[in-house]
Amino acid sequence: MERAVNEFANYLKNDKHSSENTVLSYIRDLKGFSKFMKQCGVDDANKVNYTNIMAYIYELQNQKKAGSTISRNIASIRSFYNFLIKRGEVSENPAANLELPKTEKKMPGVLTLDKVECLLEQPQGIDPKGIRDKAMLELLYATGIRVSELITLKVSDVNLPLEYIHCGTDRKNRIIPIGNQAKIALKKYMERGRNGLTLAEEEQMLFVNCNGKPMTRQGLWKIIKSYAKKAGIDEDITPHMLRHSFAAHLIENGADLKSVQEMLGHSDISTTQIYIKLTNQKLKNVYAKAHPRA
Repeated sequence: MERAVNEFANYLKNDKHSSENTVLSYIRDLKGFSKFMKQCGVDDANKVNYTNIMAYIYELQNQKKAGSTISRNIASIRSFYNFLIKRGEVSENPAANLELPKTEKKMPGVLTLDKVECLLEQPQGIDPKGIRDKAMLELLYATGIRVSELITLKVSDVNLPLEYIHCGTDRKNRIIPIGNQAKIALKKYMERGRNGLTLAEEEQMLFVNCNGKPMTRQGLWKIIKSYAKKAGIDEDITPHMLRHSFAAHLIENGADLKSVQEMLGHSDISTTQIYIKLTNQKLKNVYAKAHPRA
């Protein structure tokens, strides 16, 4: 089964052009599944049946895995077998009739505008690192792009004269306006900061670390955590929180849902609708505190 999983990974990368995070997620799930099947004496994908997969789901439940994690595992197994069917290696999908467990959609963590502004004010250095950090934070909040998208942005993806960035892959791409503050920070970084960090002239990635290598998720996470601490923000802040804040603040200020969906890159508008619920909840809280007969 290990061979089939590796071939599926290559298919996701080369044919589907899936993001690195998507591929890693699928493979992590399938390796766990493959390991469990091997322990049960089933080492051939063609011999796995519905009962075997249900046994694996029960094992995940016994491990107290979240419903969302179990749903993702089922989806990974289902996609894997659809791939094997296309290749003619199996005749049917043993995960086809599995029901996904119901999961509650958690409300995303959002920072207030005051806290966002306080966070964005923290990088004040005039050295290349401080200039870079300011540009990264401003760009995250100005565009709502994912961390994976930020660290894979290329210099060629930035259009400062027209004030937008190009984000995504050949299959899924979008143009996002960046706004004045982000434009200023980005222009300063590209003119005065980036050259002080890059070691190779041929480096295409927009944001690099202090060693001149492309910025990593872990590196960005540490940077945001450190500035959040300086800003006195108590929330357990994550880079994704700036994405949530971007969307929630746009909708609070009257942006239409379709436009926000396009900027976030959501394929389904129902995913974007959670920010309306968040805004409605905020209004309810304001009403409850302010109205004399609430």
